[in-house]
Parts: sequence; C-alpha cells; structure tokens
Amino acid sequence: MKEVLEDIRNWQSKNEPIALATVVQTWGSAPRKAGAKMAIMADGSISGSVSGGCVEGAVFEEGTEALETDTPKLLHYGVADETAWDVGLACGGIIEVFVEPLETAVFQTVADIIDHDRSGDNITIIQGPDDLLGNKLVLGRDGQRLGSLGSDALDEQATASAKGIAKSQRIWLSEEVEIFIDAYRPALSLIIVGGVHIAQALVPMAKLAGYAPYIIDPREAFGSEARFPGERVINDWPDEALQEVGVDARTALVLLTHDPKLDDPALQIALNSNAFYIGALGSTRTHAKRVARLEAAGFSADQIDRINGPIGLDIGAASPPEIAVSILAQMVATRRQGA
Repeated sequence: MKEVLEDIRNWQSKNEPIALATVVQTWGSAPRKAGAKMAIMADGSISGSVSGGCVEGAVFEEGTEALETDTPKLLHYGVADETAWDVGLACGGIIEVFVEPLETAVFQTVADIIDHDRSGDNITIIQGPDDLLGNKLVLGRDGQRLGSLGSDALDEQATASAKGIAKSQRIWLSEEVEIFIDAYRPALSLIIVGGVHIAQALVPMAKLAGYAPYIIDPREAFGSEARFPGERVINDWPDEALQEVGVDARTALVLLTHDPKLDDPALQIALNSNAFYIGALGSTRTHAKRVARLEAAGFSADQIDRINGPIGLDIGAASPPEIAVSILAQMVATRRQGA
C-alpha cells in the first residue's frame, strides 16, 4: 500500500471512484508477492503494479468493470490458461489478484497504520457467498476494529487467524469462506553507527528497500542534520542509543566507524540480541583484532560468527556508494536466504 498511498490521496481530491487490485497469492516465477497493490481510476490513471507489467492491462480492465458494477472479483492468471498468453505469463508463473472498489473509511484507517508505522491487518473475504464477498475487518493496535466480515463468529475466527502472522497470506475460515489477511508491520530498522560517507549513501538506498534508518554518532560533526537532512540522528554513545532505539529480530546493525570505542559497545549489545543482520566495516586484519577483543570479553565463537566482517558482499566495491550497495545486498540476502 505504501507504493500507492500518495497517489490515492491525490486522486481522492477529484471525488472520482478508485479501484484497488491486490495480489493475494503467486506461484512460480510471478514477480510480485502477496500484498502488492495497483490502484486504478476510470480515466486510465494507474499507480503501483501487481506483476511488474505482465498482467497490468488485464487487471486494469477488470478494475474499471469493478467500478462500474461496484462488485469485487477474484482474478486468476496462469501459464496453463489461454489468457496467460494474452497477458504475458507464458514464461511461467501463476498469479491471483483481488479487485475491488476502494472503501474510503478502510483506506483512511490503513493509511493511518502506515503513516504511524504501526502493526495492523486488513482482512477481506476473497471467496465466499456473494453477500459476503469483499467484506472487510481492519484490525489496529490495542484491539481497534473497523468493519465486519459479516458475523461475530467470522470476525473472531479471522482475528485469531491474524495473530502472530508476519506477512500477508490467505486462509480458509470454513469450507465456504476464504480470507486474505493483508498484514502491515512496522518497517525494518537499520541502525547505522557512524555518520560517515558510506552512511550517507546507504540511508536513501535502505529507505527505498523499506528500512527505517537511525544514524548514531556522538560526534556531531558526523551525525548532523546537515549531513542527514530529515533523518533520525542520535548524538549519544552507541550503547546508550541502542538501549533507546531497541534491537530486535527486525533490526539490521551496520557499524562504520572503525573505532573500537564506538563499535565494540554496540557489538556487545547486538550479539546479545536477535538482530537479523550485524555488519562491521574494516579489513580482514581489523576484523581479526575485533574478534580477539570480543573473545576476551567472553563472547563465544558462534556469537562472533554472526558478524559480517569485512562488511558487505564481495563485489569489488571501492567507492562509498558501491560499498553501500554491497552492504544493502548482504542485508537483503541475510534476511531472505538466512545467514
């Protein structure tokens, strides 16, 4: 939804109806994942994508029809279908997309969840009796609810099903009713220790990849608004700053100072956390010295092996932007494929 949020807001000022297409499941080589969105206006305007270009034209036509009939619809495109050749999936892959008229109250609630970087779930009936199709239940924080799937029993079943899920998925509540849980979760955190040139390149790249960056540097000449305009900069010692920000399983920690006085206290907190990525800048020789200090501090070999040092994938990076690319690529690989 983040991809289409601002366009939808701008379109709403025209008081024209908007359709929303959501990927609910893919198989094979389909390029977008569950939850991907495309917003559609009858005048031909579109925002976002559901397949990276393969089925956009067909989905646009279905979206305009949904606006005309005020009726949602579950769409299926696959390599085995005759329509697959027409819409561009002949190379392989299957995609299912739910198209529906946009509900203003639901959109505003979901937009608020996104704007405030909160957890929430937008639950929609995507298969079921005609009178239930498209019904929605939005779950916010502190038990906040908007809408209903059609009965208290369905709402309770769906609420229970949404608990603990980390990503968007579809679930059968009964033999007749299938729901899609569009899960919104706080952005991944990227904590950068050291407001150096590499950090200046890494921050905008990471934001495009969905990370919320924090720059920690007690040296105000490095950690400054001028160097990181509009970003969250903390001019405290790393151990104090990490206690303030918090480190959890959705956190990547990148250490860029080369200074043990700054890096080591942050590493000691990170190694005792469940951060999914820890990387430290420095040569092989520098990293060997780092390992020796951590061993002397009582950390085990398994703990120390969690550190990616030297940081980044080995792509021959030389300039700060290239090093930033290698770091972000390693973060993505660690998260998607495991350490």
